[in-house]
Amino acid sequence: METIRNWLLPALLAAGQLIWLWTGAEMAGEEVPGSARLAAVLVALAVETVALGHRRQAPVRALAWTLGTLVFGQVAGDENYFGLGTLVALYSVAARRPVPVTLRAVAAVVGVEWLMSLVRLGLRPTLATEWALGALVYVACAGLGEVRRQWVRGRSAAARRLAGAEETRRRAAETERRRLARELHDVSAHHLTSVVITADAAGRLGGTRPELTAEALAFAERTGVETLTTLRRLVGLMRDTDGADARPMTARIEELLAGFGRLGPPIEADLPDDLAGPAAEAVHGIVREALTNALRYAPGCAAHVEVRRADGVLELTVDNAPPRGAVTSGAGGLGSGRGLAGMRERAAAVGGDLTAGPRPDGGWRVRATLPDVTGPWGPPEGSDRPDLLREQRLADPALVFAGAVLPLAFALVVAEDWTPASLRGALPALLVLATLLTVHALPLLWRRRAPWAALLGVLATSWLWPPAVALGVVPGRVSEFFDAGALTELLAVYAIGVYGGGADRTWPAWIVSAVSLSSVLVVTAAAEGNLTGAGSVRLTAVVVFVPLAVVTAGVFAALWGAGLGMRRRRLRILALDDHALSASLWHAERAADAERWRLAAKLRDAVLERTTVLVERARQGRLDEVAAEARAALTAMRELLHGLSASEARGGEE
Repeated sequence: METIRNWLLPALLAAGQLIWLWTGAEMAGEEVPGSARLAAVLVALAVETVALGHRRQAPVRALAWTLGTLVFGQVAGDENYFGLGTLVALYSVAARRPVPVTLRAVAAVVGVEWLMSLVRLGLRPTLATEWALGALVYVACAGLGEVRRQWVRGRSAAARRLAGAEETRRRAAETERRRLARELHDVSAHHLTSVVITADAAGRLGGTRPELTAEALAFAERTGVETLTTLRRLVGLMRDTDGADARPMTARIEELLAGFGRLGPPIEADLPDDLAGPAAEAVHGIVREALTNALRYAPGCAAHVEVRRADGVLELTVDNAPPRGAVTSGAGGLGSGRGLAGMRERAAAVGGDLTAGPRPDGGWRVRATLPDVTGPWGPPEGSDRPDLLREQRLADPALVFAGAVLPLAFALVVAEDWTPASLRGALPALLVLATLLTVHALPLLWRRRAPWAALLGVLATSWLWPPAVALGVVPGRVSEFFDAGALTELLAVYAIGVYGGGADRTWPAWIVSAVSLSSVLVVTAAAEGNLTGAGSVRLTAVVVFVPLAVVTAGVFAALWGAGLGMRRRRLRILALDDHALSASLWHAERAADAERWRLAAKLRDAVLERTTVLVERARQGRLDEVAAEARAALTAMRELLHGLSASEARGGEE
């Protein structure tokens, strides 16, 4: 299908050009091109067709070849060789390449066209007309190509978002499972392991330091309650999560360090005062995991935590000294083997990276580099979203160019029978005419961002015309072609329909425009002295104004309706995109919820009940049973984590 699309249009253009060579010559009463000229045209058409067949893959190269065939076809072939392939190739360049490339392409094409017109016509009034119309056609073609490029880019962005949402939906259960596994590992590694270590230490040293027993029991009770709260919040068992810890992240990290310092030597820290956002959350989790590993494998050794800002990132370093002896036996076998992987996952979740390894002195170092963002990780809401207001850096000036140049070109057509002397005498008036038309078209630059302001600007500048005619600044024989300036009003009314905000807010636009334009045309005709009839000038003006206003109102209403239709089409497409995206995200949330509730059931049976018993035993002062329940909860947690890992390896199927 793609091959047919690539070659059908070039083939049709070539066939149409050949038919025109014969029919155009016969209608003009000219001789049909001879064999040599016909051969040159056939060669040009063949090269043009091949070039256009590759316009989607190499649009700039296709434009270069079609431009060359245009010159060759008209010079060596026939003057009726139009070379419409150049327009198609230019459209492809604008539709597939950035604006700077398109501007250079337009300049090249217009330059070649102007040079050929100069050679063919010489210096005469017709040359200016052909230059203006030629430039207008090419600029308008490039503007349409840019509109197409913006539309395709918007659709591609929507497709990427939907594909990302579908991938999120497909992997929602797996992603939630991995997140829960990481969080559960943090709970088991920090909370329950700390209970085991403190209880064992108090049991060994209780004979010489009896105060440690009370401290260990208080710590076990406090940590057990915190573990229960964390687990319930983690799996969504608590309906009210407003009581979540809302303290600044720096304070929470400092409290974490102080807690670890009570289990060993004080921990040195160097932290910014305003840590916040997902990167700071990741710092908290990585520090907790790194210090837990240090407590487990190098108990009693000094540690240092440093967080620095540099070039928009947070640089985290956690250093601990080498171990001074054998690892405490009470902590042996408590790990789940996911510590380093969990830290790396935390860093990757916010777009960072993490490395860990031994130091030259035998110690251990964890380093992480995390983007320093203060909001949710990812692109800001609404970014790269297709919208009615797409940036069109070429199409907007192209419309202004069309509104100013097209009426001027018609005016120059009238000047074809002027002599060079009379043309030089009318040159100031033509410059004034060009200025008025340009000022009249300039408000179109704001037609998308402020459509009402653009329309009112167009209507207001149109009233510059009657005084210019009345004062004789613009010659009457040219001013009658100001009717062509109505193109600007047509574009402004269409823009109101597309960008103005709906029919109920924009319906007066076509009425106001019809009344204003008809009034300008009638007043201008009166200033020129063209309203003559059997009655008075006022009566004639009314007789002319009424049918003129009715006709223009019909045209404006049709264009306004077309703009509304385009707006509804775009909004419908955007609504379908939003619906598909929302549906995909909804299914992703439901899959994550299902995974959380599945895990919640296992946690209730395996961990929460044992942790609840642990808290009760701590309150009753049974230190030995506290250690036993903590070990049992850790064992249950480890089995649950292994089960989650097995589910992930099987692709999320239980």
